Amino acid sequence: MIARIVAAKLTDALGQQVITDNRAGGGGNIGYGLAASAAPDGYTVLIMSSSFLVNHALYPKAPYDPNRSFIAITNMAGAPAVIVVHPSVPVKSIPDLVRLAKASPGKFNIATPGVGTLPDLSAALLKLTEKVDIVSVPYSGAAPALGAVLANQVQSAYMALPTVVQHVQSGRLRGLAVTSAKRASSMPEVLTVSEQGLVDHESEIPNGVMVPAGTSAAIVHRLYKEVTAIVAQPDTRERILGLGYTVISSTPEQFAAQIGNEVAKWGKVIRSAGIKAE
Repeated sequence: MIARIVAAKLTDALGQQVITDNRAGGGGNIGYGLAASAAPDGYTVLIMSSSFLVNHALYPKAPYDPNRSFIAITNMAGAPAVIVVHPSVPVKSIPDLVRLAKASPGKFNIATPGVGTLPDLSAALLKLTEKVDIVSVPYSGAAPALGAVLANQVQSAYMALPTVVQHVQSGRLRGLAVTSAKRASSMPEVLTVSEQGLVDHESEIPNGVMVPAGTSAAIVHRLYKEVTAIVAQPDTRERILGLGYTVISSTPEQFAAQIGNEVAKWGKVIRSAGIKAE
């Protein structure tokens, strides 16, 4: 959705028709592979999300290298994950959840949008660091996972903030923690993971812009200049914020550093938890 918002304005800024080409499949690998093999001439731009950071560790033959196949332009916007529970569950914080789960090992469930998604890996990281026996229940997408926790078929869920924000605001779900460094403006009463003693548990789902390796510095600079100018426009910011995201507009250097750190962090979690793509 953010890609479409920006693409419409990028058409005017560049004087070229910018087409959003959705390529689903392989957990994002089909789209990433096509973009990685495209000519480095500025005419193919990749909009990546969290799967970009983890697929190289999840899939034995991912068609790209997250650190070498692309040049980072900017991370336009990010959204944290949120740990939520059904209101009937008697917990109000992460320490409460851990105590409840440790009292009944293997009986507390947490839904996620799918194996290897950033919320799923965040749940795995919680289990590893807190040494708690919580059963992860990966669904085939955010909608069925959300439906399961709303119906109290599972007690809790790890979900992207835009998916659950309205349900937390309405009281249909209780938010326990957000994985951003700061509290989310849309649910300021929900503490961050770090405020509850979880170190290095921060994560945000990116909406980043990248181009194939070998693209000239002039093209990288032009795209960075145009995209960040579009994201800074008040109406664009309002639309992005309305989706539950925070506008970031990082520099190419900042975004490249973020990618390197996140790839290493989640690769370690994947290996430690023995997670494999289905």
